[in-house]
Amino acid sequence: MSQSTVVLPGSFDPFTLGHLDLVRRAAALGHDVIVAVSHNPSKKGLLDLDQRRAVIDETLAAEGLDGAVRSQALPRGLLVDFCREVGAGAVVRGLRSQLDLAYEEQMARMNRHLAGIDTLFLLTDAALSHISSSLVREVAQLGGDVDDMLPPAAARAIRAAVS
Repeated sequence: MSQSTVVLPGSFDPFTLGHLDLVRRAAALGHDVIVAVSHNPSKKGLLDLDQRRAVIDETLAAEGLDGAVRSQALPRGLLVDFCREVGAGAVVRGLRSQLDLAYEEQMARMNRHLAGIDTLFLLTDAALSHISSSLVREVAQLGGDVDDMLPPAAARAIRAAVS
């Protein structure tokens, strides 16, 4: 497969093992991957954008992925405009279930309509399919142990945020 740039967008609050798995797999397909970290005003987050990027950058370095993968703040506006700006030919999204597909399909079709940007769907590893950032945040805020669902940098950041 030829080298191309893809964007993996999300709020990543926190960056989970599921996210890391998607990054690894997209990079293994021969893509340069931009982890585009967004601000979602409708979500009550634990980590600010700079903290999330720092966690991602530390994780990428620890995994030896910091050559083909980088994080970048996603500016407000259309994702397809960001993709054009960075020269990305596709968006990468993970699918945990049919519910994810129902939600993601409409966005993928709109991105294709607006800018010819395709979406590459990767099925989540079954062992990680129960993990979502929102559930991890909730469990952590209620005092539960979430370390086995997060890379070490994210686990440290979440522990600090809820203490």
